Order: sequence, then structure tokens, then C-alpha cells
Amino acid sequence: MASLLSTVQAQPTAVETLRRALASGRVHHAYLCDGPDGVGKERTAFGLAQALVCERRPEGASEACGECRACLRAVPRQGDTRPLHPDIVVLERGLYDPATIGRKSPETQDISIDQVRTLVLARSAFAPLEGRAKVFIVRRAEELSISAANALLKTLEEPGARTHFMLLSATADALLATIRSRTQRLRFGALPDAVVTELLVARGVERALAEETARLAGGSMATAMTLGDPDASAQREEFVSRALASLEAKDLGGALELAEEAKKGDKGTLVVQIEALAAALAAQARSSAGEANHRADRAAARHALALAAVRQLDGNASSQLAVEAMLMKMRSA
Repeated sequence: MASLLSTVQAQPTAVETLRRALASGRVHHAYLCDGPDGVGKERTAFGLAQALVCERRPEGASEACGECRACLRAVPRQGDTRPLHPDIVVLERGLYDPATIGRKSPETQDISIDQVRTLVLARSAFAPLEGRAKVFIVRRAEELSISAANALLKTLEEPGARTHFMLLSATADALLATIRSRTQRLRFGALPDAVVTELLVARGVERALAEETARLAGGSMATAMTLGDPDASAQREEFVSRALASLEAKDLGGALELAEEAKKGDKGTLVVQIEALAAALAAQARSSAGEANHRADRAAARHALALAAVRQLDGNASSQLAVEAMLMKMRSA
């Protein structure tokens, strides 16, 4: 079985940085994996953790063996969120039952100081339970509460021997500056469409659908997996059809109805739906190019408005207002 680190795709700089660190025996005590969701940050983090706890990795080797008992337990099994290895600890909002981390209520908004105290501070002074290293992996590190981040900072400033942290974030600049300054940043980029396509095909998605999904996924396998779901695909097609119909309707009823529904839905799903609308408008512009009318210009203008709406939603704009304004401007284009 291959090491997990060797299966990370299209992130050569981040992976090579870790391989060199492993080969030299100078693995930094804390890395900040910075990049979009679904591009390999978590796989890379568990790949490093696997290499650090591997029982057979000789001095100077840059990867885990992938086969020893430690390696097999270092990676979460399919359907699990945490690995079985006791020296690899995952922190994530809402991952643990409140009672196990000394709380009376669930973590609904952030990673609490209780989780940091229970999982990190209580263990940081002790040696690894089984040998080579302890690794703490923090999912969505930007969700650390201020008190949790400050508590974690103390350990980052004076880490114990053979203790390592992997902080994962799609919005790394939202972390405390003091946290960022004590980590080595590993930057992750969007995956090429061809890579997303092949990963989807390997998961059983029909190639034509995989190629269409990859085009809309923005280089994220997390987004692609959601888009590849038949129900999500049907909802996306329905949104595009209704949006296009609302642009040609005599009244504003259809546009206002879509905007009202957007308020109640998931913003991430809405972004993908508007991106699909943008793709449809771009196709209209291409098919109308060269005709003796203004259809191509109008479709191109509407395409630009769709992309502007996506940027507004990424900037935390109201879903309802963004959709309403987009459709109103498109009707006037």
C-alpha cells in the first residue's frame, strides 16, 4: 500500500516541502495548510502524520511505508472522521460529545477552549503514547474561538518534544496573527479540471458528467462531490432553467421568487448554481457570436453579472439581495 502523502495530487510544492523536511529530520513543529476546501489539505496533513508515526520509516526517508500497524491506523477509515492511532488527534468544531471535553452544551459556533484544554494542553507535556511523534490536526482552524486560539498559542510557542501541529484553513488570514507567525505556511491551489475529472471517474461518475462537474467545481473535489450528486445536479439545472425563464418573463414574479428561495438555502449551493447559470450564459454568447443582432452582447453582459454576483456572495452579501439584484440587472441588459 502506498503512503498517503504520495497520493496527494496537483500540490507539488506543499508535498515536496514536507518530503524534504522528513528526509532531513527537520519537520517544523507547526504547519498552516492554506487553500480552498477539497484540494488535498487534509490528505496532506494525514500523510505527514502517517510518516511521523510510521514504525518502519528509516532515517532519511521522505514517506511512510504505508503498511505497518501505525500507518494503517494513522488514517481515518472510510466513513470515520478520526483515525484510530492514539498519537494523531483531530480538533474540529462539534466533533466531540460535549461531556467528553468538559462542556454542558455542543460547540455550535466555534472550536472551544474546552476542546483545546482537553485534547492539546492535557497531553502536550507527555511523550507520545506509542513512540515516534504526536500530531494534532485542526480542521477549519479559523473556527478557533479567541480563547481557544490563545490557549493553543502557548503550546505553539513552546511545543513539546516530537509534537507537531497541522492547521487547515480555507481562510487562513482570519486566524490570529500570532498563530500565523508561529506556523510555516503551506499554500494549496485549486485542482486542475482534468485532475478533478479523473478523481470523479475513479469514484464511478460517468465521464461526461465528470467533465461537466469538474468545469463547475472551481478546482475543489469537495464541491465536485456535491455537484456530482444526482439530486444536486437536478436542482442546479432547475435553478438555471427558472433563472433564464425569469429573464424573458413579462413580470418580475419569477425573479423575486428565486431571490426569496435563495434566502432560505445554503449559500455554497447557491454560488454553484449561479456559476452554472454563468456557464449557460457563456454558451449562449458563443452560439450567438457573429449573428446580426445583439444576443451575443446581451448574453455576455449577463454572464458578467452572474460572475459579479458570485463575488458578492463570496464577500458575504445577502443571498436574497444578490440574486434579486443580479436578475434585475440581467433583465435590463
